[in-house]
Amino acid sequence: MRKFWLTALVLVPPMALAQLSPQATWATHAANEYQIFPNITYSVNNNYESKLDIYKRRDTTGPQPTLIWIHGGGWTGGSKEASVMSLMPWLEMGWNVVNVEYRLARVSLAPAAVEDCLCALRFVAAQAKTYDIDAARLVVSGDSAGGHLALTTGMIPESAGLDRQCPGVPLPKVAAIIDWYGITDVGDLLDGSNQKSYAVAWLGSQPNRVEIARTVSPLTYVRSGLPPILSIQGDADPTVPYSHSVRLQEALEKAGVAHQLVTIPGGKHGNFTPEERTKIYLAIREFLTRNGLAGQ
Repeated sequence: MRKFWLTALVLVPPMALAQLSPQATWATHAANEYQIFPNITYSVNNNYESKLDIYKRRDTTGPQPTLIWIHGGGWTGGSKEASVMSLMPWLEMGWNVVNVEYRLARVSLAPAAVEDCLCALRFVAAQAKTYDIDAARLVVSGDSAGGHLALTTGMIPESAGLDRQCPGVPLPKVAAIIDWYGITDVGDLLDGSNQKSYAVAWLGSQPNRVEIARTVSPLTYVRSGLPPILSIQGDADPTVPYSHSVRLQEALEKAGVAHQLVTIPGGKHGNFTPEERTKIYLAIREFLTRNGLAGQ
């Protein structure tokens, strides 16, 4: 459906552009500025082909700063196709973009999604020259469960062994992580006052689920030398406890890792107002610039 949407935009006659909304007019421009490679298989496990889409700038050559986006949905739902609007600000900034899907709980329980995203990172590094991707300027981001997976993708070292299903080039060190209200302590969501059905479904009834939860929790991997991490969350989030972002920031501070928390007062689980999103993206641009990732 997304391929049809992009094709339709390209085919809109010039006279009709004046009648489109500002968003649709910009999207038409973006579709012409980017070459899109949809549904590239980057990993096959459990007879499931995990795929990603690549948006590559047409108007330049050579290595470009690249965003890797990972969709949310509690590890049980969501899709890369539903995340297209989250890519728009990055396309507007002139970045290449990689939009990643992964195995959901109905296909494979934890830690499959974490493994897949590490494999996607390795695939991007291996194919960097093909798609004009600068492996030294990779930013990984996502929302909710995708925020969690962005954190694990950028924080889990190769020595943890969660990338063994896709051996190849060394895992690149990402340049920055932008976490939109992601889970940082999976075990916290399995029992007690913070129990969440989506986390219980992702871990299932595996006898070692507590150990797995620790293995897939970003807080487990906080240490010096990590890339800069920006977290964004509303302090009234009913789906992911706001304390997860606070605890991550406190741990990063102790480890001496560059970090920032953008708190949206009264904010829920996403669905921020236009004014709040403007504030967020201004913070993201400042964060990128401060860390040498201003793009083109």
